[in-house]
Amino acid sequence: MPESRRFPLLETINNAEDVQLHQLRDLADELRAFLIRSVAQTGGHLSSGLGTVELTVALHYVFNTPDDRLVWDVGHQSYPHKILTGRREQMHSIRQRGGLSGFPKRSESPYDTFGVGHSSTSISAALGMALAARHEQLDRKAVAIIGDGAMTAGIAFEALNHAGSLDANLLVVLNDNDMSISPNVGGLSNYLARILSGKLYLTAREGSKKVLSQIPNMWELARRMEEHAKGMVIPGTLFEELGFNYIGPIDGHDIASLVKTLGNLKSLKGPQFLHVVTQKGKGFAPAEKNPCAFHGVSSFNPDAEEVLSTGNTGPTYTQVFGDWLCDQAAQDKNLIAITPAMREGSGMTTFAEQFPQQYFDVGIAEQHAVTIAAGMACEGLKPVVAIYSTFLQRAYDQLIHDVAIQNLPVMFVIDRAGLVGADGPTHAGNLDLSFLRCVPNMVVMAPADENECRQMLNTGFRHNGPSAVRYPRGVGPGVTPEASFSTLPLGKGELRLSGRDIAILAFGSMVAPAEAAGRALGATVVNMRFVKPLDEELVLKMAEQHELLVTVEENTVAGGAGSAVNEYLAAQGLGTAIINLGLPDRFVEHGGHSELLALCGLDAAGIQASIEARRQPASAAAH
Repeated sequence: MPESRRFPLLETINNAEDVQLHQLRDLADELRAFLIRSVAQTGGHLSSGLGTVELTVALHYVFNTPDDRLVWDVGHQSYPHKILTGRREQMHSIRQRGGLSGFPKRSESPYDTFGVGHSSTSISAALGMALAARHEQLDRKAVAIIGDGAMTAGIAFEALNHAGSLDANLLVVLNDNDMSISPNVGGLSNYLARILSGKLYLTAREGSKKVLSQIPNMWELARRMEEHAKGMVIPGTLFEELGFNYIGPIDGHDIASLVKTLGNLKSLKGPQFLHVVTQKGKGFAPAEKNPCAFHGVSSFNPDAEEVLSTGNTGPTYTQVFGDWLCDQAAQDKNLIAITPAMREGSGMTTFAEQFPQQYFDVGIAEQHAVTIAAGMACEGLKPVVAIYSTFLQRAYDQLIHDVAIQNLPVMFVIDRAGLVGADGPTHAGNLDLSFLRCVPNMVVMAPADENECRQMLNTGFRHNGPSAVRYPRGVGPGVTPEASFSTLPLGKGELRLSGRDIAILAFGSMVAPAEAAGRALGATVVNMRFVKPLDEELVLKMAEQHELLVTVEENTVAGGAGSAVNEYLAAQGLGTAIINLGLPDRFVEHGGHSELLALCGLDAAGIQASIEARRQPASAAAH
């Protein structure tokens, strides 16, 4: 069936102004079907978007976007928003180099009012926009759409606490797809939500407040009666106490109720809170059954309803960590594994099942994850914090103040280090070597392969102080990890290839391409292993024996591992020629991981080309 005939309504939607009331239900059905087929071809985030189809349609119908600001939290739920706002024909390019971002991005569309990738920022950003509208005396609405998982982060409650004390026109929409409140969702709840958000109720409420406020005892009695009456049918006491007018929960797939309630809330002044209940993966049976598996997917056949294999032939670094975690916990009951809501992504599913008493998922609360680990370490436990590089940035103060200053034995296992491909700059771990290297007491390691990753995990776990093992997403060179608990000598690198004139000092994921370049150039190649403490003896030896040193890392050059080498050589008064290769001083946009490495000159050919370009002027001068 031609696409134009399969989606006749969707074909007429070129921007949000084209959304019409009488078409909303049918439009939502087409939007959901289009989303499934689109993500099936490209891969990407699916379950979250399927759950927000009706909500997205209703929001764009009720609010005057983009003049009214919609701020989507995280962005996993924003694919339907992209489709309705002029980007339907570009969805085939999502998460590919030069194509649409997988997240809201201000430079991509005026409908994307705030760039996101990390969770829980929407309320703060929307509040800032609401206050700006007030400052400019504009009748513009600001709406934050936040998932229930994102509400576990402290920044969300900081924003709620601040917003409740202001008169800014902010609407927070809680997209709840996990809390156990489904019995409250239905005709009665939807009816009550429409009544409580309606003008008649609000007028009577405000009028009664004016009268009864003159009689303090009666006002307090009335206030408590209202609170308890609402509390009997809605779980909104917390948000009411924070200063919001709480409405809900309502069925997030009932467009009529959504439109009516949002329309009522649009006309209200001050901070409003709408609680909607949705089903993650709605409308696609496999995603409804297992929404976590369909959160982020590779391409799949939507008719066969199967996710295609990614084609990986060996264990990923994440799997190496997961296996080590189980093996080590079986040996040491004091091992405690902590994750900020990344159990599956960090490879901890099996561990959580086998060692539930030694496992803590603290929710999207990175700061808390680090400080609770510090508290455990103070009492003799051995905490392992599994965290993505990009999310560790959110807990940097805790790493310094609570762990490093006290020199506590907390091991940070840092996944998704370096470029992450399709997820782009919001999820890339390009800075961790730089921000970890400058912290006193830290030991920072980067494995060259899967077996060395296990050895470093053993080393960090046994180190009596803070340590970090950082590795990239996906598979390594294919070295089978040994089922042992052997460690590495602290701060010692490894000679991989012996050559002349040129020595390449490679860190972590760059060892394999550096070896390939080294063979082509007849160069020495060193697997440095440790960013901190640096193997100074080996660096000095390489500088004395070679004309040119080349450092290579999948981290920004600024302040990274190469900078450590530069600093040491400068301190020794050596004027050795040196090239620092790494990620550029800019945010690298999304695309395939291997093509981005090539773009940055960090594949074997790029490393070789950079070295040859440096040598050519010297050769020309000699002639």
